[in-house]
Amino acid sequence: MLERNYTMPTEFLLVGFTDYLPLRVTLFVVFLIVYTLTVVGNTGLIILVNVNSSLQTPMYYFLSNLSFLDISYSTAITPKMLVNFLASRKSISLYGCALQMFFFGCFADAECLILAAMAYDRYAAICNPLLYPTLVSRRVCICFIVLAYVSGSMTSMVHVCLAFRLPFCGSNIVNHFFCDIPPLLALSCADTHTNGLLLFALCGFIQTSTFVVIFISYFCILITVLSIKSSGGRNKTFSTCASHLIAITFFYGSLLFMYLRPTTSYSLNTDKVVAVFYTVIFPMFNPIIYSFRNKDVKNALKKLLERNWIFK
Repeated sequence: MLERNYTMPTEFLLVGFTDYLPLRVTLFVVFLIVYTLTVVGNTGLIILVNVNSSLQTPMYYFLSNLSFLDISYSTAITPKMLVNFLASRKSISLYGCALQMFFFGCFADAECLILAAMAYDRYAAICNPLLYPTLVSRRVCICFIVLAYVSGSMTSMVHVCLAFRLPFCGSNIVNHFFCDIPPLLALSCADTHTNGLLLFALCGFIQTSTFVVIFISYFCILITVLSIKSSGGRNKTFSTCASHLIAITFFYGSLLFMYLRPTTSYSLNTDKVVAVFYTVIFPMFNPIIYSFRNKDVKNALKKLLERNWIFK
C-alpha cells in the first residue's frame, strides 16, 4: 500500500560532470568533435561496405552492423549530453529517460552479440577455411544479426519496465550524465533487490556468454596461427587479432565493471568516468581498430576516392 502512495516525477534532473561553466564549454567542444568523428567514421564504413563489392563478405557485413550500433547507442546518449553542457537546467522528461535507457541497453547488448559473431567469423575463416562458406553463410549471418537485435530489445525492455514501475517518492536528481539503470534505481524508495538481481543476471548472461565465445574463438585462432610456418603470415594474423582483442578487452572490461557488481558497491562518480569511455569514446575508435587498419578497407577507400576524383 505504501508503494502506491507516490507521484511519478514528470522529469529527471541530470547532474552531469560539473557546474563550472568554462569546463562545461570545453567538454562540449571536445565531445562534439568526438561525436562528429564517431558518426562520420562509422557512416563512412557502412557506405564503403555497401558500395564496394569486394567488401560484401560476412566479416564486413558484421562490421557495418557494428558501426550502425556504435552510431545508434552513441546517439542515444551524446546529443542530450551536449545540450546539457550548455543548458542552465539539465533536465530530461520521464519518457525521454525511459527511451534513452531502452535504446542504450538494446544497442549495447546487441553489440556484445555482434562482437561474438565477428570472433566466430574469424575463427571459421582462419581455423576452418574449407568449411567457411557453410559455417558463415548468408543465412547464418542474418540469424546472428536478428538474434542480436531481438535479445538486446528484450533484455532492455525488461529493465526499463521494471525500473519505471518503481516508486520515485524522493529526489528526481540523477547523479549521471544519462539515464542509466543503477543511478535511477538509487532514487527509488522501494526495494530494488529484484531489479539489481535481474540486471546482474541478464547482463551477466549476455556479457559473460559472448565473452566466452570470443575467448574460445581467439584461443583456437592463436593455436592455428602458431602452427603457421611463415613468419609473415603469423605476424599479419597476430596484428589483426591483437587490435581486435584490445578493443574487446576495453569494451567488456568497462561493461563488466559497470553492471556485474553488487548494487551496494556502485560509486556513481567513478561510474560516470567509466561510462564516458564505452558510450562516447569507444564508438569513435572502433572503425579505426576494426577496419581502417585493414588493407582491404584501405584499398576500397582508395578506389572509391580515385573514382570520384575521375568523375569530377
